[in-house]
Amino acid sequence: MGDHKEQQPVRVGAAVRRRRRALELTLAVVAERSGLSVPFLSQVENDRARPSRASLEKLADALRTTAVELLAAADPAASVDVVRADPGTEGDGEPRTRSLVRGHHQLHASEFTGDHEAGREFQHRNDELMYVADGAVEIEAEGRAYRLGRGDTLYLTGGVRHRWRATVPDTRVVVVAVAEHIEAVQDRSR
Repeated sequence: MGDHKEQQPVRVGAAVRRRRRALELTLAVVAERSGLSVPFLSQVENDRARPSRASLEKLADALRTTAVELLAAADPAASVDVVRADPGTEGDGEPRTRSLVRGHHQLHASEFTGDHEAGREFQHRNDELMYVADGAVEIEAEGRAYRLGRGDTLYLTGGVRHRWRATVPDTRVVVVAVAEHIEAVQDRSR
């Protein structure tokens, strides 16, 4: 088994739809501006059709952007990515941060080993989960202190101000969060 990222075609439909809606344009207006048909544009937005390079450029022009920008904002059709541990830094006592997900995705995950700027306050737009893989931490959130040990988790909804610090050496914390570029819908009815 190789350690590689499977190269799959991208799904540009969601990026096209987001851009069109951000400009408050109808499919009919984009069709008129691009010279492409409404049914074809609908198929593109629903990832039932992949535009040629020429069609993508026409579409980008109609949406006042570039084909490169649309592709950069596109979702991968399917991908597998392995991020290997760095065995050379294991147990060296140095604080480290390691990204566990590469690229531009809906999910962001990082591993923190050792201590970090304990006084630094965080406030993320979207929800996050903190998992203590080893050691122990103290987290201050919403005016309360929480002590977490190995295997404990803390869930924070978007907008909660918090700070944390390791309370024992060689602590490892995994933080998983909805990426900042995602507009998460908050259910405040609970």
